[in-house]
Amino acid sequence: MKYVRVLAAGIPLWGRLHGDEAVLLDAAPWEGGTPTGERVEHAGVHLLAPVTPSKIVAVGSNYPKHAAEMGKQVPSVPRIFLEAPSAVIAPGEAIEIPPETTRVDPEGELAVVIGRRLRRAAPDDVPAAIFGYTCLNDVTCRDFQKSDGLFTRAKGFDTFCPVGPWIETEIDASDLEIRTVVNGEVRGDGRTSEMFFGVPALLAFISRIMTLYPGDVVSTGTPPGVAPITAGDQVSVTIEGIGTLSNPVVDREDRDR
Repeated sequence: MKYVRVLAAGIPLWGRLHGDEAVLLDAAPWEGGTPTGERVEHAGVHLLAPVTPSKIVAVGSNYPKHAAEMGKQVPSVPRIFLEAPSAVIAPGEAIEIPPETTRVDPEGELAVVIGRRLRRAAPDDVPAAIFGYTCLNDVTCRDFQKSDGLFTRAKGFDTFCPVGPWIETEIDASDLEIRTVVNGEVRGDGRTSEMFFGVPALLAFISRIMTLYPGDVVSTGTPPGVAPITAGDQVSVTIEGIGTLSNPVVDREDRDR
């Protein structure tokens, strides 16, 4: 089942895809949203990011080959950090490269959307708390990541967290291909089975530190393959069984004029 968030008559609404239509809901699906009786054509609808999280928890160095290409070791426990919900953008919205940076890389990742409150959970408790999965592009200023030794500035700029195009709820996420493509050229490629820490272990670990609430997002790390993007590029993240998240790239100073 695919759940979307759409702009209908200027109002953000949740919906469930059914054939060529989105069946609109009266609330977020993890809040018990039920059909309103209204439908909109999927082809003509404006998709929004399918999440409005209280927080985004991301995971670094979770794919051994990516850790190696970045000159890092896979950690003994998950390396987690927070990302800004204000960075979230929808499919088709522009990633804006700020003038302060000298290099920006896309990072395609599997994102987990929480459906039930999760606190101090065991790995076996995790599957029941997962609502579904979506694509996320963890855009990163690589120069700031290196100079700061931290992730907040490198990954916190507005527009640096594209998410979508929808949430897929009926999928086994243990072995899916993740591919990041820029202008038709593959830049990153791997499978979720290559994660060092799988989804149940990650969510259990995080839940012992902070409570995960319905609608929160956990981004599980990027497979190997890094390369910079520049204004004029088109970036796509495709995850097997979910779909493709595509965004153009612009210079922020051009957008602000």
